Amino acid sequence: MALKLLHEPETEDPILSVVNLIDIFLVVIAALLITIAKNPLMNPFSKKDVTVITDPGKPNMEITIKKGEKVEHYKASGAIGSGDGEKAGVAYRMKDGSIVYVPEGTDTPH
Repeated sequence: MALKLLHEPETEDPILSVVNLIDIFLVVIAALLITIAKNPLMNPFSKKDVTVITDPGKPNMEITIKKGEKVEHYKASGAIGSGDGEKAGVAYRMKDGSIVYVPEGTDTPH
């Protein structure tokens, strides 16, 4: 009878397959939690302000802005902006990369 217990295969025990499934589910849950924790838009504990732009410059561009706990989502319509207004000034990019703004209509001595 002792010999019969030694040769009994362990794979016939149905509880072992359930334990393996539980292990797989734990790994999947841990991977999802790590993914959520690393995503700045989904992490509720992140205090940083985040702006995400998808497909910049294209008609289907989307902008997602997170400020604190508030998340705003903007979608481009593809239309060119228009309205009433006047030119406010001119901006120049310098060789060092800085930008200088010169307001329109100011009198500067030569």
